[in-house]
Amino acid sequence: MTTILLHGIGGPSWGEISRDALDWPFPGFGGTAPLPAMTFPALTQALLDAMDARGIAKATLVGHSMGGMVAQDFVATHPDRVAKLVLYGTTPAFGGRDPSFAESFLKARLGPLEGSTMRDAAPAMLQGMFSPEAAPDAHARALEAMQAVPDAVYRETLRCLTTFDRRADLARISVPTVLIAGERDQAAPLKTMQRMAQTIAGARIIVIPEAGHLIHLEKPAAFRAALRDALES
Repeated sequence: MTTILLHGIGGPSWGEISRDALDWPFPGFGGTAPLPAMTFPALTQALLDAMDARGIAKATLVGHSMGGMVAQDFVATHPDRVAKLVLYGTTPAFGGRDPSFAESFLKARLGPLEGSTMRDAAPAMLQGMFSPEAAPDAHARALEAMQAVPDAVYRETLRCLTTFDRRADLARISVPTVLIAGERDQAAPLKTMQRMAQTIAGARIIVIPEAGHLIHLEKPAAFRAALRDALES
């Protein structure tokens, strides 16, 4: 069974994990052509097209952060194409229901890009993503991935992120699902992921102690063990 890795908004940074899986970059990332409009339906269609082009009838989706949102959107619309879900450091919706929350979020996240570039702004964008116990090279690897994201693509992807809401579809997920959560993740809080696990029938959650939002970089050995557990169960 093919495993497809779906990265977060900071770009692909899976490293050696991708040796045994298909590391699929969102359109516009990794040197690929961007979408005419970055939306979740368009991302889902692009993933479906990529699977069809490779002759993949059904896959296990491993989605991190925004990639986990894409995985949720995909399984909601194409459940017959998903064998298993691994939802990692993600949420079922963006933020609160108040539009002002999205506006303030965009202002804060896009602020570092005003009069700058991703290469210069990326360090500020990564603040708060790591736990104090992160591996020494974790920040450098995340920084390299984020600095490679084109400025315009990042802006459009960030705006797309604020539109996500699949809360009503969680209980409809019928494929085997495992969640991987960081105990100290501020972007996808543990309590939120625990509620997701309770809502999805038969789902279970693996919590990585003392980990933040980028567990695969912060605690690579612990993440690989959790992912292996999730894929083999």
